[in-house]
Amino acid sequence: MKRQSKVDTAWSPGLAYVVGIIATDGNLSPDGRHINITSKDEEMVQTVKKLLRLENKIGKKARGYSNDKKYFVFQFGDINFYEFLISIGLMPAKSKILKAVDIPSLFFRDFLRGCIDGDGSISISRHPESRLPQLRVRLVSASLDFLVWIHRSIRNECKVEGGYTYHARRKSVYTLSFGKADSMKIIKSMYYKKSLPSLKRKRSIVSKMGGW
Repeated sequence: MKRQSKVDTAWSPGLAYVVGIIATDGNLSPDGRHINITSKDEEMVQTVKKLLRLENKIGKKARGYSNDKKYFVFQFGDINFYEFLISIGLMPAKSKILKAVDIPSLFFRDFLRGCIDGDGSISISRHPESRLPQLRVRLVSASLDFLVWIHRSIRNECKVEGGYTYHARRKSVYTLSFGKADSMKIIKSMYYKKSLPSLKRKRSIVSKMGGW
């Protein structure tokens, strides 16, 4: 008898966004059933819960040696959804071994927006000489293979030409970074309408840069 899934695995902008968050900031338990998302950002965790139409409670926990429970935790069990995530390239303990994720081209921009909300950044700084605003889109990962794949996919889907990956000293992560012109193309691709699920603090930067 087919198991009933709590989560609808038909591809949609919302599902692709959630998969992006899970790929960067989520965790698949080795038990073959549970998915966990832990973040300081309550808005992100609440958005995932809403998009997946789940009733599970959101908890809080501390990390490391701290007793301060400042991380929001959303965990749920769904064997079918777990197996769906495995089938598209995710896995337990994925941080350093994640590679390509099988995302339909139509929904890649939603997946990318989830990745950026999960473990990326959109920032504006001032050029030291011209004082003009400099936009940067960055994505961080412990897996170089994942960043190589996503860089190639961004070039294909967002029609950018640049971008580079670097490994900071004394850090175990890699960063994929784009300059101003390419970053503008990326945000216009990711934020193709205002009603899309996304973090308010990053959406506000997009708005300032004329992303809509």
